[in-house]
Formats: sequence, structure tokens, C-alpha cells
Amino acid sequence: MKRALLVAAAVVVGVAALGAGSLWTALRASLPDLDGAAPLAGLSAKVTVERDAAGVPTLTAATRADAARALGYVHAQERFFQMDLLRRAAGGELSALLGEATWPTDSTLRPHRLRARARAVVAALPADQRAVLDAYVVGVNAGLDALGARPFEYLALRQAPEPWRPEDAILAAFAMYLDLQFDGGYGLELERDALAAALPAPLAAFLMADGDAWDAPLTGDAAEPPPVPTAAQLGDWRPGDAAPAPPEADVLGSNNWAVAGDFTETGAAMVADDMHLGLSLPHIWFRASLVVGGRRVTGVTLPGAPLMIVGSNGDVAWAFTNSYGDYIDYVRLVEPEPGLVATAGGTVAIDTLREQVTVGDEVREVVVLETPFGPITATGPDGARYAMQWGAHRPEATNLALLHVEAATSLDEALDAANRSGIPAQNFVAGDRAGRIGWTIAGQIPHRVGRDGRRPVDSTDPDARWDRFLRPDEVPRVVDPEDGRLWTANNRVASGDALALIGDGNYAHGARARQIRDGLAALAAPIAERDLLALQLDDRALFYARWRDLLRTTLTDTPPSDSLDALRRTVEDWSGHADDAGYRAVRAFRDAVVDRVLPPLLSSVQARAPRAGFPARDETPVWALVTEQPPHLLPPGHDSWDALLLDAATEVARGDLRTSWADDNALAMTHPMADALPGLGARLAMPRTPQRGDSRMPRVAGRSFGASQRMVVSPGFEERGLFHMPGGQAGHFLSP
Repeated sequence: MKRALLVAAAVVVGVAALGAGSLWTALRASLPDLDGAAPLAGLSAKVTVERDAAGVPTLTAATRADAARALGYVHAQERFFQMDLLRRAAGGELSALLGEATWPTDSTLRPHRLRARARAVVAALPADQRAVLDAYVVGVNAGLDALGARPFEYLALRQAPEPWRPEDAILAAFAMYLDLQFDGGYGLELERDALAAALPAPLAAFLMADGDAWDAPLTGDAAEPPPVPTAAQLGDWRPGDAAPAPPEADVLGSNNWAVAGDFTETGAAMVADDMHLGLSLPHIWFRASLVVGGRRVTGVTLPGAPLMIVGSNGDVAWAFTNSYGDYIDYVRLVEPEPGLVATAGGTVAIDTLREQVTVGDEVREVVVLETPFGPITATGPDGARYAMQWGAHRPEATNLALLHVEAATSLDEALDAANRSGIPAQNFVAGDRAGRIGWTIAGQIPHRVGRDGRRPVDSTDPDARWDRFLRPDEVPRVVDPEDGRLWTANNRVASGDALALIGDGNYAHGARARQIRDGLAALAAPIAERDLLALQLDDRALFYARWRDLLRTTLTDTPPSDSLDALRRTVEDWSGHADDAGYRAVRAFRDAVVDRVLPPLLSSVQARAPRAGFPARDETPVWALVTEQPPHLLPPGHDSWDALLLDAATEVARGDLRTSWADDNALAMTHPMADALPGLGARLAMPRTPQRGDSRMPRVAGRSFGASQRMVVSPGFEERGLFHMPGGQAGHFLSP
């Protein structure tokens, strides 16, 4: 018996060893080929791929199509699973791969039918763009087929990767639309409607202020916020009882700016960019250099697309930040009877489409209700239904014209190409070797007639439908400003007619932009790359200085209390930067005040429209209330505004006053399957890293987001440039 048990144990150990050996062999085989030669059908001439010590490839090709073919090969070998997630997320197809956990995402996104729309985009591409796209697709599939084993994620999921198709590259672009523009199908227009219906007009205007003294637009002045409504203006309305506000969402904050050549060491313009996005493994960007016909362009690419997203080509450098303009409208449907919509041109039928969604081994049906304005995505408090108009729904809004930006030889060429590009609308800042700088909006902006896009209109309104997108000559620009400086930070960048064209899609509060603007103005010529890097790393919490003063005032003359005394000491010891325990306490105090002030003002709105959110620019109304302290707007449960502030301070004092903000704000970058693969999880996560910085200063940093890349470069002087990127090039945990 004992001998039989020993034999059985030996067999089990042997089988396990063989299994482990086979798994290890498969894992090693799924690594990309880094040396040698490989055939790639369709090349017009040989392409070389040389990697530096960090794995950054330089692809040297005779034509742009050849470079795209080779880039597709490299992307597939390094990042195919990431590419697959991008196309599946945009297409509402994740659940076929990942099962029930992603069904809510798929069921939300499938009504937008982005795969069908991507096919329409591909069909409409001009010949030069289609040639690059087709070459890229061939390269992707060749690179995937050349792997010795399927990428490790598919081994774990026991699935095989599906081939790459032309529309998949457009879906990768649509994934960025979803990240940067999508509002979930219930947007700012409907929230404005809910406020207008539930609140007195002066209060609704006060809560939805366009800006305040922090504003730092490129054109025009800071906004004058509406005054605090008087008791007479509010009549019988008073703040209501309300649950605490939901936790403030992390504000993703991208920055870019440029300095004209008159102020730089080289005489060329200098461009700085740090696009802030969610951070995970593998990283969203893939750094590369493309050398075509002897001309080099260096920057970051998006695995899944054949484009250089941002970078420098020796003549022009360019950079993006999300513009937060108004690129989505809602149309209130007038439905004379079920299944019909009344429009200015007559009554039309609602199309009922049935989308089949695979969830594991099951197929589920998503019913899509399509109107001439777009899919129906929302229902109002009164039962009215709303259709969503979005540029991503229209084939002419998406293209590969960003290829012409990377080929530009002057600022004007780059701006023109940016205006023609079909990407999520971005603040585009560029500079050229001659020293010129400019800003515009890259991507397509809807042309509205008879409406401003701030509130929904009825389907019977003759102006309900967009007639086209703006022509390049209609898109706002700022070129060669007198002070030689340009900046954007997701804020309001324009005023007057230009702002009316761009619109307000919940752009960010102006504090970060103002800190950048003032930091640029303070730099003395000649300005070098390290000067702009220092500004990118600026974590001074200037926005919170007045909140620190308010907290110190609140703690003055309070009764003896160990916890309040400890809070007072912590606040006094604050360095003024977003790093230590003092900053963490001041930030928590502001959050606690907002949590007490806003929900009672919005309780009637939430009761009427539960999907309505809280104002994104909450600083403007909240600061006015806590400083002016109007008795008629004091939230219930507090004897005075000073008592409310002390209550907020007491809550902070009862919490942890020892942990620094940097430690509390530690970044954890992980692979999406880290928790699902026992034994490999530690290999699929970076160590938690303390992060200085926060959302209201140039150095934006959070627990799961931050600078997805950081670049400072002068075109023609790329060897002096600076570049940072979190995570590595590879998508495989065994890669060196």
C-alpha cells in the first residue's frame, strides 16, 4: 500500500512537472521575436526594426504603408491582448471573452453599434488612408501568427485570439472617444434641464456657473460668476435634507503648452505635453520612432491604430489635451404614438434593431431603438425619451487624417491637418522649427444652427439635427500670441464666439490652467527643456491655500480638544505642496464642506432625476456660500455656517492625521487579469508607488491615473528632448 501511494505521488508530481514545463514553454513561446529576420507579405522594400535598451523600436521603411505594416507586426507581438480589449470594449463585445463581469459594459455600449459604424468609416476613407490601414491590418495578423504561442492571457482564458480587421483599428479610436467624450447616455444637457425644472432660476444659474476668478483662457477674461441668490429670489424654496454627496470622482487632468522660439535656447518652438489617463499594465501608449524616406517622427502610438498620436518630426512637434467641449446633444422625442417620432419634416418610424451579444457560452439580445437623431439612451422624469446625437455616430467624424499631422513641415500645415482629423476633439498645441506656435481644436465639431447645444430641443424643432461639422476655416485658432506662450489644461480655453462654437462639455475648473499660465509667464528667457519639465512636476497646492486659511480660521478659539489641536498642528506644518499629511487634511476638509453644502441644494434635483450628477465646477458656488454665508441657504442640521465648518473640521480631526497624502495617493498599476491568475498576480502588478500631486495642479496624480506620458521637445532638436512614460513597452510579464 505504501509503495502504491509513493508511485501515485510520483506520477502526480511528474504530471504536474510536465504541465508546469509545458506552461512555461508556452509562456516563453508567446514572447515577441526581438532578433533575426521575418517575412512580411506586401512590403515594397525591406523594413528594419531596431530596439533600444528600453525596448523602444525604430522602424525604418521606404513608405508610410510599409512602416504601418511593420508597426502592426510589432504592436501585435507586444500588445495584442490590449488591442483586443480596446476593440471589444468599443464594440460592446467584451463579454464574449471575459464573461458575465463585463455584461453591464457591453449592454450599455452595444446600442451605439460602433462596429457597424466603424465599417462605414473604413468604407469612406480616402485611398491614401485606406492603404495605410490595410497595410497595418496585414502586419497585425502576421505578427500574431508569427508568435510561437498565443499571448498568455488567451492561454489563461482558454480562448484563441480572433484576427484583426480594418474596422478594428477604427474601434480602437472609438475606445478613445468612449474614454474622452462618452457621457453614459445621460449628459450635461439633461442635468441642466433637471436643475432648471427643480430649482428657482437664479439658484440653477448659480450652481452651474461658467467659471470664476481662477479662469485662464487663451482668449478673453475670467468669467464673472452669478451672485448668490437672495432670499427674495428664492421665495419659499429652502435647502432640503439629503444624503451625503457621492465621493468626488478623480479628475483626469491633461496639460499641454508651448513656448515660441523667441524665448527658447534653440530658437525653435518648445512643446510640452502630459496626457493624463488611467494607468494600468500594459500601458496604453507604445513609444516608437518611424523613419520613412529618411524623415524621422518620434512619439507615442496607440496599439490598434497605425498613427503617431503625439510627437515630433523634426519640423513640427504637437501635443493633445482633452478639450471638454460640447460634442453631444440630446433631442427630446415627440412621440404621437408608440413607434413613431414627430420631426420637422414629418412623422418617421423608430427603427428597432436587435443586437446579439455573446456572454460566455450564452447569447443575449440587446434591443436598440434608433431614430434620425441617434439611439434612444435616456428617459426624463416626465417619461419623455431622448435620442443622443454624437459625432462618433457619423462616419465623416472619424478618419486617419492624423497621418497628415505627422507629415507636416510647418505650423500652418499641422493646424490644417489637425482640423481635418477625425479623432475625439482635442486641444491641439503645436510648434515648429521656425519658432512659431499655435492652438486649435483637432477633431470634428458639430455645426449647430438655431441652437447652442446647452439644453435639449424637441424632435419637431427644425434645428434639432446637425447639418454638418465645422470646416477647418471655421474652427477657432490662436497663432503666434504676443507673449509667446500657449497653455491648456482641460479648462475653458476660449471666450465669445469661439466658446460658442466649442461649447461647454463640463470643462475643468481653471485652477490648474492658471497655475500653468502663471508658471510660464514667470520663466525668464532663454527657456530650456528642464524648465518646462519643472512646471510639469509642479505640485504646489495653490488652489488649496485659501481652504487652509479657512480651516485655520475655523479652528481659532475652539474649545480644548486633543483631536482639533492635532489637526491644527498638522495644518500648520503643511509644506504647501501636495505631499504631506497637512495637504491631506486640508483637502479632506474641503471635501467634507462640499459634502455638507451641495447635497441639500440639489436634493430636489436628485429626487426628480436620480441620474443627474453634481456640478463639475463645484468650487465656484461652494466657496461663495462658505465665505458669504447667506442664512437662507444654510443646510438643515446646522445652527450657523461657522458651525457647519467646525463640523467638517471635526470630522477630519477624528480621522487619520499621520498618513501623508503621497502615501495615501499611492499608484497601483496592474494588469486587468492580475486578480484572476493565482500565482501570477505579483508578476502582473507594479509595486504601489507614493504619488505627489493631485488634480488641481500641473502634476496630476492619483491612485489609478496620472501622466500617461510626459514630453518636452523642440522640433529639430529632439536629442535634447525629455520623455517619461509609466510602465514599459511590453505587454508580457516575462519580457525584459
